[in-house]
Amino acid sequence: MLREKGKERIYEIFFLLIASLSIVCVLVICVFLFGQGIPAMQKIGLFDFLTGTTWNPANESNPSFGIFPMILGSIYITAGAIIVGVPIGVLTAIFMTKYCPDHFYKFLKPVVDLMAGIPSIIYGFFGMTVMVPFIRDFFNGFGIKALQTNGLSIFTASLLLGFMILPTVINLSESAIRAVPDFYYEGSRALGATHEKAVFQVVLPAAKSGVLASVVLGIGRAIGETMAVIMVAGNQARITTNILSGIRTLTANVVIEMAYAADLHKEALIATGVVLFVFILIINLCFSIVKRKVGN
Repeated sequence: MLREKGKERIYEIFFLLIASLSIVCVLVICVFLFGQGIPAMQKIGLFDFLTGTTWNPANESNPSFGIFPMILGSIYITAGAIIVGVPIGVLTAIFMTKYCPDHFYKFLKPVVDLMAGIPSIIYGFFGMTVMVPFIRDFFNGFGIKALQTNGLSIFTASLLLGFMILPTVINLSESAIRAVPDFYYEGSRALGATHEKAVFQVVLPAAKSGVLASVVLGIGRAIGETMAVIMVAGNQARITTNILSGIRTLTANVVIEMAYAADLHKEALIATGVVLFVFILIINLCFSIVKRKVGN
């Protein structure tokens, strides 16, 4: 008996150490980011760094490190991806759980899983070779000056990211809907509700916590995506309200310039990573608050 308890204690300690490893990794990342990013913000000026509209580190006499255009770019493209991906993803999950025939589900489910495994660079190639020319020719065909575009734009990047977050939204939403007990649906049907009302007014609200989780993870995927965005967004560090214009995101800014950055320029890019990290924390915090309210 004592020997068995000893083994159990060893297993408990082992699994505790393994679980703690993820916490340690996050702490190390935080120390690195904040340790090098905060001093850069102090040198540049927090207000100038976050609200500055000019990013020009190449100017030796008066370099500018304003990331506000990149912050807006990340928000625009992430919002566009949510508008495209979340409705399609949630409705697809509803179809797969409540409407899809078994023989078609066996085909559709592997396709969704395959989408999740496609590398970002492949999505980027698809966007660059198919979506960009199509959007350029489509809008330029109207002959309206305001619609003129080279295809590398907020609109293109939003569409592409909307497709990329679909597997995350679909799989998690499907799992959440399937976790709803059958008597929710059966009880509403017994009370006279149609199939559609039972699904959309009873089952889906009961699964809203899991659906919200899928949306948050989709947002995290969209705001943190780099390679595909670089290939289709235009990478222009500017403020614009035209969705057919090019723009640069926070992640793209870091990847594009980190290879040759040095001194304050490099530190400013690390500080950009700090801002992105804080964005993710805020998103997760908001999700926790909403989830708590939804649970109550």
